[in-house]
Amino acid sequence: MNIGLRSRTIVLRALAIVISVALLWWLVADARWQGVGARLARLDGGALVAVTLLFAMSYAMRGARIHGEFRDEIAGPGRRTYLRILRLTLVHNALVNVLPFRSGEVAFPVLLSRWFGIGSGRAIVSLLWLRAQDATVVLALAALVWPGLATGWRVLALALIVGGAVGVPMWARRHRGEPATHSKLSSLRALLERSTRRNAAGWWWTVGNWSVKLVAETWLVALALGSGGITTAALGAIGAELAAILPIQGVAGFGTFEAGGAALMRIQGIEMATGLEAVLVLHAVVLALALTAGALAAVFLPGPPVEPEHRT
Repeated sequence: MNIGLRSRTIVLRALAIVISVALLWWLVADARWQGVGARLARLDGGALVAVTLLFAMSYAMRGARIHGEFRDEIAGPGRRTYLRILRLTLVHNALVNVLPFRSGEVAFPVLLSRWFGIGSGRAIVSLLWLRAQDATVVLALAALVWPGLATGWRVLALALIVGGAVGVPMWARRHRGEPATHSKLSSLRALLERSTRRNAAGWWWTVGNWSVKLVAETWLVALALGSGGITTAALGAIGAELAAILPIQGVAGFGTFEAGGAALMRIQGIEMATGLEAVLVLHAVVLALALTAGALAAVFLPGPPVEPEHRT
């Protein structure tokens, strides 16, 4: 089993490298740097300031979602604890955006354990549920706006997506209070029940975060395109984020992120090359904001308690 898992990991990483190198080759071979630079130049200062504020709102909502889940397990005044969680959120986000093969995700359980004494199992399940919520919102939006999709298929897709999002916490809560066992399934269910206790609040923060984030990303794509309409730009942003949840990723997302956005805009008549350039501009801004926010958080936001008490 370990050999099979290792082989799968090697294959996925090789594909990630190939995808990212292909994007780089396309940029260099056809002198596309100039086209990308011209599209970057369309982002005027006022628009960048407004987009930055929208992303700041998105970051604040992500921090609030995690703070709401762990506030009973982390000692300290509410505001200061939130700022510590926000620091963790922004550092984690920066690492996810720049490290290859989504290895930055490891920072979430590691930092929760080192800074606040949260057990690794608890943190990992929380991260999995957070990503499941993210995927649910993005997939639901894609089902709603996907061009040319028949109404019946649209309704079926939404029913499956929402049904899964509702069913998982119901399954976890259904067994609450049962005698604990040492099975992996029982442990997973117990940890998932803890992660979904404030499910309603978590969903509000998740939907709010994605609403603000996608508005900002749509705006950026629209500016980079220069034409094509808001609907086309929104499809580009959603397509890029859909690609970001696929199991195969380019290095730091490069290649897959751009291809996902360009592919959906192609349905609306935008040439693939034009779409790739526009989404590459989006990707560059997202990375720059993530790195800046992570660096500022590490410098200016309060750090963790000196000696956290470890919990399971």
